[in-house]
Amino acid sequence: MKNHTLKPITALTGIASLGLLLSGCGKSPESEVSAEDRSSNAETVYVAPGEKDSHYLFYSGGHSGQVFVAGIPSMRHISTIPVFAPYPGTGYGFDEESKELLGEYTWGDVHHPALSQTDSLYDGRWLFVNDNANNRVARISLRDFKTKEIIGPMPNSSGSHASSFVTENTEYLFVSTRFSTPLPKGRVAPLEDYATEYSGMVTAIKVDPDSGEMSVGFQIIMPPFDFDLASTGKGPSSGYVFFTSYNTEMAHETLEVGASQADRDLGAVVNWRAAAEAAASGKGTEMDGVQVLDPAKVPGIVHLVGIAKSPHGMDVDPSGKWIVAGGKLQPTATVMNMEKIAKAIEAKDYEGDFRGIPILKHESVVEGEVPVGLGPLHTQFDGKGNAYTSLFIDSAVAKWSLPPWTDEEKANLEKVVTDKITVHHSIGHLVVAGSDTKDPEGKWLVAMNKLSKGRHINVGPSQPESSQLIDISGEKMKMVAEAYTEPEPHFAQILRADAIKPIEVYPKAENKNPNAVWSLDEGVVEREGDQVTAKVVAVRSRFVPDKIEAQLGDTVTIHVTNIEQSSDMIHGYGINEHNINVVVDPGETKTIKFVAKKAGVFPFYCTNFCSALHQEMQGYLIVREDDSGADTVAPAVNEVQ
Repeated sequence: MKNHTLKPITALTGIASLGLLLSGCGKSPESEVSAEDRSSNAETVYVAPGEKDSHYLFYSGGHSGQVFVAGIPSMRHISTIPVFAPYPGTGYGFDEESKELLGEYTWGDVHHPALSQTDSLYDGRWLFVNDNANNRVARISLRDFKTKEIIGPMPNSSGSHASSFVTENTEYLFVSTRFSTPLPKGRVAPLEDYATEYSGMVTAIKVDPDSGEMSVGFQIIMPPFDFDLASTGKGPSSGYVFFTSYNTEMAHETLEVGASQADRDLGAVVNWRAAAEAAASGKGTEMDGVQVLDPAKVPGIVHLVGIAKSPHGMDVDPSGKWIVAGGKLQPTATVMNMEKIAKAIEAKDYEGDFRGIPILKHESVVEGEVPVGLGPLHTQFDGKGNAYTSLFIDSAVAKWSLPPWTDEEKANLEKVVTDKITVHHSIGHLVVAGSDTKDPEGKWLVAMNKLSKGRHINVGPSQPESSQLIDISGEKMKMVAEAYTEPEPHFAQILRADAIKPIEVYPKAENKNPNAVWSLDEGVVEREGDQVTAKVVAVRSRFVPDKIEAQLGDTVTIHVTNIEQSSDMIHGYGINEHNINVVVDPGETKTIKFVAKKAGVFPFYCTNFCSALHQEMQGYLIVREDDSGADTVAPAVNEVQ
């Protein structure tokens, strides 16, 4: 097997690396905004009382484990969708239903939200997000902005960073490993044998077209690189998914040095349709219950290609023809041509292989390397032939023209860079509305900056992240607003507000919970052995029943149904000294379960303001050391009708 030869790092790359290391050391210059611009910008983003934003902005919440929702153009935080971590504000992680979703984990690391698509356009059904820490993927319904499913930890996988990337019709989500490990999981091999004993993995998660339910479809074993980001194809690249990777050197320690030795890293061109057919035909090997394909044994499903050094973003333009990789340690964006890729694959135009995976000849598939600036990371598109690349070291966004280029532009690709705007500070991701679809809007760009560096009033050492709204509708980019989030958004998606119509009440007819109760006389407490079960009605401004009795050691199960059918009539159910709070939306039933471990009288009360008599909405949990005085069945409404 012939392996790709790694070349020493170039002087230019070394300079970029030094700039990366020093980028946070100096103080960024303050922007100067004229009075005229100040007024104009304020008018552009002003959403008056009673008016609404035109777009949703779905931020990944990083190590918070959640998704943050803001509005555009106001940039105001609207809500938090709890996903991978408990969230008392909505009672998530305290009721039995959400505890089952979370499983044994109480945190996650959310990086890349992805909206579901039909025909390469957002369809407004689901938002998928990954958990880099625990190898999971979650599905959020945009009907009610609630997490409906969490799949994982995924088999044969470690660190699902390049996730979740949606195919054209949401057939699959693609996930790849940031960390390589010995496989199958559970096996230990010396780190000194990293190059031969460790492997990465690409996972295809199949999505049911009707329910959205996820399952592991198939996997592709990969070299032990650190796979970073991905983008799915469309048009001429339909059926493909493209990954960046760093650490082609296969270093296993001091990666900031060991993974920065070569001129280029290797991106992966994955033919997922061919891979799905191969898996269905049984051409893989079963590992932990999954069909795992070896691209060295199943030719045509994976090709590698040299791209800019230490890449991060990999982005397919709206036409599906141009694929852009940004390399942190090279001041260029590598632009690949899908038509050339297809021809090179057909002609077997290779320059070697890596673990039996052919490497496409760089000169045969790359259209050009655009000198966008220092520290290019991610690229987004406006659908008008323009690309926008975030520059971490420059703390800027570069606007440049996609091919086809004139002969003059090809000879001097600096000419295709048409604008650059300074952002604050050390930008990571950026997002344009609809950039990953075939029809972007091209109005707004949000820059997500990794450091805030004193832009806000002082809140102590733990500082927020800075996000900036840029108007890209004109020839020149224009900064119009800035907002802050809790740490740490990595990527975001933008969706038109009129693309979805979320419900505000769960219709009674849709509640199929067998423990739901809908009238005051149905509220009841029952005891069988050491099991106490309460079916509780929550309605303004009372709980029925408002007394629950148990004995020490009993298992207490409480089903709370909010029988309201009016918008915003939300009720909470908190039990003093029991670390329990659930929040029940109108028409919803939630279940609480715990063992009564201490005797006494413990108030429970509505934790979510609901009416003028909200304070009166309370009751008591009575836990006795024996059964003296306990009712077998408590009256439903305490004789008050």
